[in-house]
Formats: sequence, C-alpha cells, structure tokens
Amino acid sequence: MKPFHSSWLVSTLVATAQFGSALQLTVSDADSIRSTASVVAYDLMSYYTGNRTGDVPGNLPSPYYWWEAGAMFGEMVEYWYYTGDTTYNDEVKQALLHQVGDDKDYMPRNQSKSLGNDDQVFWAFSAMTAAELKFEDPGDGQPSWLSLAQAVFNEQASRWDDATCGGGLRWQIFTFNAGYDYKNAVSNGGFFQLAARLARYTQNQTYVDWAEKTWEWYAGTPLLETDNWQVNDGSSTQKNCSDASQLQWTYNYGVFLAGNAYLYNYTGDAKYMDRIDGLLNSTLERFFPDKMGGVMVEVTCEPLGNCNNDQPAFKAFLTRWLVLTAQLVPEVYDRIFEYLRKSAAGAAGQCSGGELGRHCGREWNSTVWDGTSGVGEQMSALAIIQAMMLDTTELAAPVGATTGGTSKGDPSAGTGTSGTTGSNGMPAVNTDKITTGDKAGAGILTAVVLCLVLITGGCLVLE
Repeated sequence: MKPFHSSWLVSTLVATAQFGSALQLTVSDADSIRSTASVVAYDLMSYYTGNRTGDVPGNLPSPYYWWEAGAMFGEMVEYWYYTGDTTYNDEVKQALLHQVGDDKDYMPRNQSKSLGNDDQVFWAFSAMTAAELKFEDPGDGQPSWLSLAQAVFNEQASRWDDATCGGGLRWQIFTFNAGYDYKNAVSNGGFFQLAARLARYTQNQTYVDWAEKTWEWYAGTPLLETDNWQVNDGSSTQKNCSDASQLQWTYNYGVFLAGNAYLYNYTGDAKYMDRIDGLLNSTLERFFPDKMGGVMVEVTCEPLGNCNNDQPAFKAFLTRWLVLTAQLVPEVYDRIFEYLRKSAAGAAGQCSGGELGRHCGREWNSTVWDGTSGVGEQMSALAIIQAMMLDTTELAAPVGATTGGTSKGDPSAGTGTSGTTGSNGMPAVNTDKITTGDKAGAGILTAVVLCLVLITGGCLVLE
C-alpha cells in the first residue's frame, strides 16, 4: 500500500472538484473523500431493489443485467474497505450469497439466458474481493468467499477449448446463447486474473500455471498485439481466431494488467513487470488522452454518445484494477495516481444531474453534466472517488491465506457440477495437492447490439 503523498497538490483544478452544483471533492482530504463517496454510494444503491419485499436479493431491475449486479456488490465491498462505513454490508453479503446457485458456483439456473463466462467471473471477482479485504465471512452452512471463487475457476478450467483457436474460453457457456462462437478478452482475461488472484491467496502453483497458459494462448493470437500492447476485444471461432475485433475497451486492458500485478507481487518474476509496463503505458496513452486533459475516457463509445447499458460501468473496472496494480506494485503507484486524481475530480464534477442534482454522468473531462445517469455511471464515479482514500489513509493491502486471510478454501468446489464440462462430470484440473484454495474465472455479458468490427468488416449481433 502507498503512504500519504505530498505530490498530489498539483493544482487547484486537480485537487478539488467544485463545478457548479456538482459534488464537492478535495482529493487530498480524507473527510471530503468519505463524504463524497457516501453520497455516490447511496445513489448507486438506490437503483437496487433486491432488498425490497417480494424482490430477489442480488438482482438489479431491467435494463441492467445480472453480471452488473455482481460487479456492483464487489464495489460496495470496496466502499466498506475504503470508508469503514458498514451501512450496506448486510445487503451486500445477502446479495452475494443469494445468487450462488444450487451448486454454489454463481450459476443460478434462472440466469442461463444471460450467463456467459464473463458474467460468472464478475461474481467470482466480488467473492475474491470479499476474501482479500476480509469482508465478514459467511456463516456456518454457507460457502466461503474463497470456495465460491474456486468453484468458478474449476468450472471455467473445464471449459478450456483446444478444439478451436488452439485454446481459450468461449464468451458464452451455453450453445444457445449468441456469442458462443466468440472468444473474447474479458472472458479469458477474467479467467487469467482469477487464477492470478487465487495463486497469490493460496500460494498454489496450479493457479500460476493456468494463468500462464491463458496468457500465452491469448498473446499467441491476434487478440493481443504485444508490439504495441493493444488488447483486442475478441475473435470468431468460425475463422479459427485468425483475426480480431479491434474495438478498444478500458476493462479489457485492466483485467490483464491487474492479473499480471498479482503474479508479480506473488512471484517477483521480472517478466510480469515487463507486461505491466507495456500494458500500463498503452492504457494511459489510449484511455487518458492528452486532448481530454489526461482524464479517463471510454474512447470507443463515449465521444460518440452511443454507449449501451453495460459500457458506462467499464471505467469502474479499469479504475479498480489500476488501483490494485498500484497497491501490489508500488513502483507504478505514483504514475497511476497522477492520472486517477484528475479523473476523480472530473468524475465528481459530473455528479450534478438528475432530480437531486447529484447523479453522475460519464464525461469526466467536462464540467457540465452530460445528461447521462445510471448504475454504470454511479459505479464508475464511486470507484474512482473512493480510491482517493489510498492517498490519504493507511489501508492494508489485499490479504492472502498466510497474511491474515480468514476465508477457507475448498479445492473441489465446482467439480462434478452442471457447470463443468470434463468427461463424466469430473474436473478438468487435478486439485489433489491444493491446500487453502484453488481455481476460478472469466468476465461480462456485453448485451444488446454490439458490432464487432473484424478485419473482414463483418458484424455480430449479440442479444
């Protein structure tokens, strides 16, 4: 973790967001950060209806998809971690446990029509975050946070597909879902990051091996261009992944960046630092453009004003994974937070819309509310505002089994379930010698209509 910094006081504009009636944030003041984060968190949770009589815990109302609810509750675990505010802890814990499904693997049967590998892994990320930050453990008779992440890993490892593209995970789990013939960054990056996190938490080499296998496969396809560190969105199995959609999304970079940060923190191997440097340079150049004042921008949709319901949340994930990278790899802390401070001030400046005059928009480079609001906008604003606490307060880094972690693992979690595809229902990974933890991973269902611009110029309609 990084101690208090004096280098933040770059300018009044960067240090304080005071745009019209927007939320007032001083990024160098812990009380200001807590106060602002509290308001943004309240407005985010106001979208949640699963705590109402007759509704289902863990779900967000339409038009929001199941994956985004899982991601939101992980961010609310972080809200508690940053601020110490326990207001929402009971609701968050209830939601994370209610959606585990019959096999305790984050595959509830009523979500099968919108459940991809990426959707499943976002819930696993939230469980992993709860384990790493020592969020209140589930009670007796309930799965542990760590075992939930392990269950997802085991199931996704069993779905590894060598038959097409030489490896990798498909976007979708079920053949009847559009996108089954697509192998994408967030599914494979999610699996990679989850393996890396489990490796660090459990100190088991099996997870490192799977993370390396995933990285080497991805880097050996057109999906990752290591000459310029461009992370492409995905590729069609029908073309054997011979080319890739070059759409650029913030979270595709973040998911691989944080995974390498976990591996570097755990192993100290210089090759992970090389990857971190390459991915970080590319991320800052692409998504914090100078022409936008060095503020984070979702470049593929934000300038055009055509982001769908999923995409406004992507900046939340890049923020959270940049922060994890800064915590785990102190060598890059200053560089990352130089950009995050500007974006935090910009995000607070966008929180001036809606009936209450404080709902957050998405264009952080503008001091005028852009007219947008929703779960994704609130998540992104909250993520970057509350992250400023690292600059002002001593916070413990994510823990592992040997550094204070209390979540107990189950190496067999997720094996022999309906979510695995190994022969005879057996796990595709040997877990005999795994101790405190095991396996997990993948990412998001970017729904509605997404045009994947392949080299051939074709489009894939996803529902």
